[in-house]
Amino acid sequence: MKRRTASLIAACTLPILSRMDPERAHDWGLTGLGLLRPLWPATPVLGSLAVDCLGLRFAHPLGLAAGFDKNGDYLDALGALGFSHVELGTVTPRPQPGNPKPRMFRIRAADALVNRMGFNNKGADHLVERLAASRYRGIRGISIGKNFDTPLENAETDYVACLRKVYAHADYVAVNVSSPNTARLRELQGRDGLQRIVGALQEERQQLAARHGKQVPLLVKIAPNLDGEQISALATTLRSLGVEGVIATNTSTDLTQLGPHWPEAKRGGLSGAPIHAQSVAVIARLRAELGPTFPIIGVGGIVSPERALATLSAGATLLQIYTGFAYKGHGLVNEILAALIARNPA
Repeated sequence: MKRRTASLIAACTLPILSRMDPERAHDWGLTGLGLLRPLWPATPVLGSLAVDCLGLRFAHPLGLAAGFDKNGDYLDALGALGFSHVELGTVTPRPQPGNPKPRMFRIRAADALVNRMGFNNKGADHLVERLAASRYRGIRGISIGKNFDTPLENAETDYVACLRKVYAHADYVAVNVSSPNTARLRELQGRDGLQRIVGALQEERQQLAARHGKQVPLLVKIAPNLDGEQISALATTLRSLGVEGVIATNTSTDLTQLGPHWPEAKRGGLSGAPIHAQSVAVIARLRAELGPTFPIIGVGGIVSPERALATLSAGATLLQIYTGFAYKGHGLVNEILAALIARNPA
């Protein structure tokens, strides 16, 4: 009865939120989720969907991508919707406001969003406070990045500072070097940039693991705008650096699918249905390069159960949604879980 009541409230609220400014609707929607939290019992999931990955046990493959809850303020409410894992962030060492508003734009007919948020967040210390207070018992991923005013040549200091702060509360840490909305950040996806960033993180992790008695997996989140040669080189670099997994993919800088007249004032990273084929192609190439067991979290354009299954078929180990969830809410979570259960009955 409680679940039905919460679902009805959410279903009635979505049309209202869809008429608001996208960023304001996002904030109001999260606030509403927090209020509905007592009505939402945990989603039952069949044991046949469990995934052992990264030295962790995921109740099923479906999680929520970074960016939806940057600060951990709504972790318990989001976790109650049935996600096996929630990735928080991207968080930076110091709070920052992000890029000027407006900075999020709907393309409703295409099930897509364009955003140029710019790592707006309350800082790593705030996130740690929220994690310490959380009762969520699913897998907690934390995406880390650099402050916008930290020079690129000093970026590793920010990543290390974040890792040091969040380590005790993280089940895995995602190294975000692929957001298009922080100037020059994607340059860090190259071999030299990754060696510098991940090398520093590995050194710090060794000390943190000894201190906390656990080794938190490191994953790298990559862009979809990579050709085959770049993906092959990246796969080689990831292997050599000893990271435990890869998240594919972030938003796309290719806005050609939105037509020739998309305004310059609304440029940013494209997410949602238009990038699904691109994301799946990157995942398939990564799987071919990295072998059958290397963990890949597939994200990008998963706006339906069919696309979730296609992403898994391409080689993803786990899934994450963002834009599809923003448009369709908890209904999409239920639809994808139902499709996964139908594919893998107990």
